[in-house]
Amino acid sequence: MREDDATAKPSGEEARAGTACCGARHKATPRSAELQADVQKRLNRIIGQLGGVKAMIDDNRYCGDVLVQLAAVDAAVKSVSRLVLQNHLETCVVEQIQQGNTEIVDEVMGLFKRLS
Repeated sequence: MREDDATAKPSGEEARAGTACCGARHKATPRSAELQADVQKRLNRIIGQLGGVKAMIDDNRYCGDVLVQLAAVDAAVKSVSRLVLQNHLETCVVEQIQQGNTEIVDEVMGLFKRLS
């Protein structure tokens, strides 16, 4: 994609390489169907938990009980984050390093900082 053409869509090769288009990047290697299903299941459970917390607030439930549920949601989100991070390291990062892009290490370090 030309730098002066911000509206152009990436070519097939650029899209597979994860080049940004409109701020969105895509994995060069798709997630496995098993991982995709696991992450979706976990996210749906988290969404349900948040709905429960919202209902607790609407019902004026005790703050301590709400906080316990929020801690459970936080733990579940962190668990999904670790799962996606592991997949990122095993696929995207390994592929980039094999292609000679060692700058990916800086990205990973930034991710570690944001996730801790």
